[in-house]
Amino acid sequence: MTVKTLAYNQLLIIEKDVYEAMGYHDTWPDEATQQETRAIIDDVQRWLRPQFCFFVCQELPAFDIGRIIQRQLRGSEAYALFICTSGAEFEAYQQRLKQEGDMVRVFIADSLGSVIAEKCADQMETALQESIDKLGWRHTNRFSPGYCGWHVSQQQLLFPLFDGQTCGVRLTDSSLMLPIKSVSGIIGLGKEVRRLDYTCGLCNFEKCYKRKQRS
Repeated sequence: MTVKTLAYNQLLIIEKDVYEAMGYHDTWPDEATQQETRAIIDDVQRWLRPQFCFFVCQELPAFDIGRIIQRQLRGSEAYALFICTSGAEFEAYQQRLKQEGDMVRVFIADSLGSVIAEKCADQMETALQESIDKLGWRHTNRFSPGYCGWHVSQQQLLFPLFDGQTCGVRLTDSSLMLPIKSVSGIIGLGKEVRRLDYTCGLCNFEKCYKRKQRS
């Protein structure tokens, strides 16, 4: 099991990432929103401690991952299971903003939290690749329950495989992760696998974050 805690600057977040998560793809928000975003980032980066954990298994666990992910994992010699999270501190921060009732700050923080979780997952992929370089292996895209035909309820099969080492992330009965700004899933590993573009044309999940990046 590999577990790592990151600092904000290790996530390599730029302002544009946050604005895109807010829905500004071709333009930037007004100056007041930019200033508020910078203020939130300045606050968060002082104490944020996102985490990731992953481990490698030789056999594909008994998940019902669906045909899209099955196709993407084809040729894998092993599999990495992972959990990444913005952390409990960020979850508490979001709750505090909601209690204060400033919906602009709530929206900005929600968008920033999504970026933090995804950038944490990017750093996890980098660490994973470094760990398999000696084998001459590559890795596929990462795939999560709730996307590409893999039902979110399968989180209940994924999490027990970590033997309690889940970076503090827990599941609700409805398979929602807490802290909410967390990512989990599977990655294929091997000499013959490839990291491809996400196959949005084969998936009908309109709210997928990968689809949003390309809209």
